[in-house]
Amino acid sequence: MRKSLFALAAAAALVAGAAQAQTATYTVEPTHTFATFEISHFGASVNRGRFDKKEGTIELDKAAKTGKVDITFQINSINTGTPPFDKHLQSADIFDAAKYPTARFVGDQFTFDGDKLVSVAGNLTLKGQTHPATFKANQFACYQSPMLKREVCGGDFETTIDRTQFGLDYGVQYGFPKNVRIVAQVEAVKQ
Repeated sequence: MRKSLFALAAAAALVAGAAQAQTATYTVEPTHTFATFEISHFGASVNRGRFDKKEGTIELDKAAKTGKVDITFQINSINTGTPPFDKHLQSADIFDAAKYPTARFVGDQFTFDGDKLVSVAGNLTLKGQTHPATFKANQFACYQSPMLKREVCGGDFETTIDRTQFGLDYGVQYGFPKNVRIVAQVEAVKQ
């Protein structure tokens, strides 16, 4: 009898723990999600562009403060506002979109300070090369969308990468910097 009560209590504790830890899945909302890159142009101006086509999911357990981000961007959707520059960026000189059609970030190391998301670390893949990247959270929040009638979570994130790690060497010999700043705005809708 005593063993039965212990087993029952243990089972109840497991069920209660499972009920408290709930991972929700969110689908990336494409009209509020972009990755923008910035690179200095001879120290005079800054070249900027973004990837317009993207898809992905975010898993988030707010109570456990854990999650996973998996977002893919289409390289041929690069948009700088200057079509000839877009074509050059897509060419074999730089991103080689024909051979490497996507860029991808998969992050599963969420860091919190209390309830505030501080960063998401994981792996960034560009031009077939995968290296660690940590995106600092400038802001992050979840809200009930009055239009969608569902919860939406999102934020503004940034990181700086050494592009030469990914085989993106074009222009280094002319004085273009190796460092590229990436700013990512992401919103995702709870499923």
